[in-house]
Amino acid sequence: MTGFAEKLRAALVIARRDFVAVVFSKTFIFFLIGPAFPVIVGGLAGNIGAKVQQNVEKPTIGLAMSAADNKRMIAAREELDGRVAGGLPDMIQLATPGQGQAFDARAALSNADREVTAVVGGTLAAPTLTATADRARQWVGLVSNLAARARADTPTAYPDVQVEEVNTSIAKVRTGQAYTAQGSQVLLFLLTMLLAGMVLSNLVEEKGNKIIEVLAAAVPMDAMFMGKLFAMLAVSLVGIAVWGTAIGLIVLAGAKSMPPLSAPAVGWPLFLTLGFLYFAMAYLLMGSLFLSIGGMAATVREVQTLSMPVSMFQLMVFFFSSYALSMPGSWVEWLSVIFPVSSPYAMLARAAQQPEVWPHILALAWQALWVVVIVRAGAQLFRRTVMKSGPARGKTKRSLFRRKAY
Repeated sequence: MTGFAEKLRAALVIARRDFVAVVFSKTFIFFLIGPAFPVIVGGLAGNIGAKVQQNVEKPTIGLAMSAADNKRMIAAREELDGRVAGGLPDMIQLATPGQGQAFDARAALSNADREVTAVVGGTLAAPTLTATADRARQWVGLVSNLAARARADTPTAYPDVQVEEVNTSIAKVRTGQAYTAQGSQVLLFLLTMLLAGMVLSNLVEEKGNKIIEVLAAAVPMDAMFMGKLFAMLAVSLVGIAVWGTAIGLIVLAGAKSMPPLSAPAVGWPLFLTLGFLYFAMAYLLMGSLFLSIGGMAATVREVQTLSMPVSMFQLMVFFFSSYALSMPGSWVEWLSVIFPVSSPYAMLARAAQQPEVWPHILALAWQALWVVVIVRAGAQLFRRTVMKSGPARGKTKRSLFRRKAY
């Protein structure tokens, strides 16, 4: 018990030292405002895209039938317009081909003055649609429907439909919870991917300055690793708090225009608490792996070479958890829950879809156990690869003895 208390005290000392060194540095300010640049660029790109979309004309179908058939097609379109989601494309009458003279639909599509998307020719009994492949597949049913309506002598009578609205349904709840689960997994992955690399850069910097060897001589190796992990976790939480506050203010400013989020199965307070805990576990798991990599790397180039497989591994873990989300109750989901690195993603999605709480207690204990295992393994690896760089005590004594004997 005394040894555990000493290791815990040493880990807290290392954590406080690293936390203060990072948070009170000038570069931390740039770290906090760094994510704002992609948001600004994305917002500008979205506004430009919206303006470009407004300038794009609505798709237009040109009619090249007889004058009577063209008139009936336009009337059928006006009759059906407003009853189809998304609306119907506009229709304009092109030059009616004279008797014995075929209309060149391909030339009409190439004419810059008309700018029609498709051309409908022939007759109401046998219409022809000339368009690109995607538009042809999209509008062939529409043209057939309009031609059938245009051939009718009397307008179609549309009955009034009585609508009874309900607040929700079980299918809508399940769908909304699935979207919440998927969104929480994406957010957890992005935060972990963005922030876990700080552990690796911090360790490599101190290895280059030989500070890590001084610390390793003063405190137990696993306590030092655990202290660094919790320090970087605390730094990450500071960044998330700043970003979350900024995003929360933006959301409150535009709350009326945002769709309501579906409540998770465990409720929002517990879901947010579990989200915090699972982020901490995902960060500690990935951070412990990065620490192990930093123990093997001697230079920044080696760090980049070794960290790439771990980053790809993290991406594959996210894809695996997302795939397991689509197969609830299967062995794939259980495997994603049991596998330590994917367990935070799978269990967070489970919290959004299932109301049971006790599995999360077991999952958090399981993940914490693996954090300790990976940290101890990384500390042993670091001790074997880095701490052997200095001369061992036995060799030093023998060399001094030989000099005295000489």
